[in-house]
Amino acid sequence: MPELPEVETVRDGLDRLVVGARVTSADVLRDYSVRRHDGGPLSFADQLRGQRLVAAARRGKYLWLVLEGPRGGVPAAMLAHLGMSGQLLVRDPSVAGEWAHPHLRARLHLESAPSGARYLDFVDQRTFGHLAVTDLAPTADGRPGGYGSPLAAVPEPVAHVARDLLDPALDRDVLVERVRRRRTGIKRALLDQTTVSGVGNIYADEALWRARVHFARATDTMTRPVVRRVLDAATEVMTEALGQGGTSFDALYVNVNGESGYFSRSLAVYGRAGEPCRRCATPVRRDEFMNRSSFTCPRCQPRPRQGRW
Repeated sequence: MPELPEVETVRDGLDRLVVGARVTSADVLRDYSVRRHDGGPLSFADQLRGQRLVAAARRGKYLWLVLEGPRGGVPAAMLAHLGMSGQLLVRDPSVAGEWAHPHLRARLHLESAPSGARYLDFVDQRTFGHLAVTDLAPTADGRPGGYGSPLAAVPEPVAHVARDLLDPALDRDVLVERVRRRRTGIKRALLDQTTVSGVGNIYADEALWRARVHFARATDTMTRPVVRRVLDAATEVMTEALGQGGTSFDALYVNVNGESGYFSRSLAVYGRAGEPCRRCATPVRRDEFMNRSSFTCPRCQPRPRQGRW
């Protein structure tokens, strides 16, 4: 599933290529892709028609395009969640006819985009992603709702999602205390999107390796400096991944131009079971974790013993 760097790469592309454009029409080719929209595919298309896209924003793994006109007097946005394989692709209509993707689920027809008329295509092979037009709700702290928009508002379905580590409005001291109050393992805390959003399995493993902390270490036994070290490591690794366009293992994650990221070449432990640790050469270990996998260096990240470290 795309994590924060991959979603931010897509948001940045939308910001550059479609913000300022007006939606002339919208086609829904698979109703299931707008299943979270209240009113169904016809309502989805109707509520987008004529709207200008004024900002591209993101919180964690969610992104949205702010609409110029309110919906029933309330500010609104087109919310997108990419799921496991969703892609938002910006296409030139003059050549798009030559490119017929078998998993095209929805298409927005745009005019007056920064680079001329464009299609914004939602492609989703596994169909776990979705689009919806939704109201924006005021943020509880009065700060901007997501990276990329100054509005102190967030789509209502995202209101429960915590701020992410790249959000300028994040209070890191508050987050440190929130993590320490949890009674769980540190990796579970990192993956809990109501604690901090945007961190998934890949970047959690990479951050914990950088911080030299085992994924099972209990959060309520961790000191503030150790928690901060883990959060700083997660911020660092995601920032580096963002600079390389994210992490792609296959064609399911691409940016708005259809290009893959290449941070996978820089991964230290994730997916490298049996290979030497890049720091100490000890073979990387794979453990089952929440129906997925965790990758650690047994020497750099020894399994925690009972009690406080």
